[in-house]
Amino acid sequence: MSNDISTSSSYLDSLRWQDNQVDTEEKSDALTQEDFFSLLTQQLSFQDPSNPADNDQMISQMTSFTMAEGISNLNSKFDSLAASMTSNSALQASTLVGKQALLESNSLELNDTGEAKGSIVAESSVESLKLSITDASGQLVRSIDLGAQPAGPVRFAWDGKNEAGERLPEGEYSVKAEGSTNGEFSSLPIATFKNIESVNINGASGIIINTSEGAVRLTDVAEIA
Repeated sequence: MSNDISTSSSYLDSLRWQDNQVDTEEKSDALTQEDFFSLLTQQLSFQDPSNPADNDQMISQMTSFTMAEGISNLNSKFDSLAASMTSNSALQASTLVGKQALLESNSLELNDTGEAKGSIVAESSVESLKLSITDASGQLVRSIDLGAQPAGPVRFAWDGKNEAGERLPEGEYSVKAEGSTNGEFSSLPIATFKNIESVNINGASGIIINTSEGAVRLTDVAEIA
C-alpha cells in the first residue's frame, strides 16, 4: 500500500516562497483636473449653509486652475519644439561639411583645386593695394598688385603659382595685405576660405564648425562657399 502525499495543501502552499507583487506604476504628484474637481466638491460639501461660497470665487478658482494647466501643457509643447529644432539644426549643419567658410585669417590653404581665395577689408579707399604671399619658410613666393580700391571688401584669388609661373605644392601659405593712403602703407585685415571638417551642436553657442583654423561659431562666419 502506497501513501500518496498531496502537495496542494494550503499549509504547504503557505510555506512556499511568495513572490512580492511590486506596484511599478509611477504616481505623479501633479494635480490633474480630476483632482481639482474633487477638492472643489469637498469644499462645497464643507461650506457653511448660512454663508455659501461666492460664485465669483469658484469661477476664479476654476479659471486659475485651467490657466495653470494650459501653461504646463504649453511648456511641454515648447520642450518638444526645441528638441525638434535642435535635431533639424544638426541635420542642416551636417550639410556644411566639405564646404568652405570665410574666416578672418592670415593664412591661405592651397588645395588640389590649385586656387586659393579670400577677401581684404578696406575701411577706407586706398590708392594702391598689394598682396604678399609667403611659404612656410617665410620666403616671398608671389606679390599681387590689386591697384586702387574703394572702401569695403576686396575679393582676391591666387592661382597657386609663383612669380615665375610655376605651380607651387599644396599646403598652407601666409598672406599679407597692405594699402597705401597718401603715400603711407598700412596692413589691412584679411579673411580667407577654410575647409569645414566637421560640425557640432552646442546648446549655448549654437552650431560650431571645425576648421584647420580651429573651432568657430557659425555666426562668426562671413560666408560659406
